[in-house]
Amino acid sequence: MTKLTLGAHPYMLGFDQLERLLERSAKSGNEGYPPFNIEQTSENSYRITLAVAGFGEDDLSVTVEDRQLVIRGRQGADMNDRVFLHRGIAARQFQRSFVLADGVEVGTAIMENGLLHIDLTRAQPETVVQTIKINKRGQ
Repeated sequence: MTKLTLGAHPYMLGFDQLERLLERSAKSGNEGYPPFNIEQTSENSYRITLAVAGFGEDDLSVTVEDRQLVIRGRQGADMNDRVFLHRGIAARQFQRSFVLADGVEVGTAIMENGLLHIDLTRAQPETVVQTIKINKRGQ
């Protein structure tokens, strides 16, 4: 049985990059930590919210790398000096990635009550009609 790919479909030209993005996101191995929500805040905007209790603004980084939104968390060294009798709040480092479609831009990142909110907007593409001139050969 052959695998049907987007790049091999005769009417889907130039979608091989989309297929690579889907494979990359499937292989990213994001665990369930930290938990997150994705909500649509308007027709063209979204918000990703991560529960990052125990992390401060300086412990987190938000970057866009090759059309991927990457959020990393690493707590400072002062956590090693503490003696816990019980530790129920996770303090491990993490990396969570989200693949961004073309035209999706990352806006602001806001820390509020142990939640990191990242706002995204999608630009509306213009409808373009282009007429292609047909040339004659040999003249």
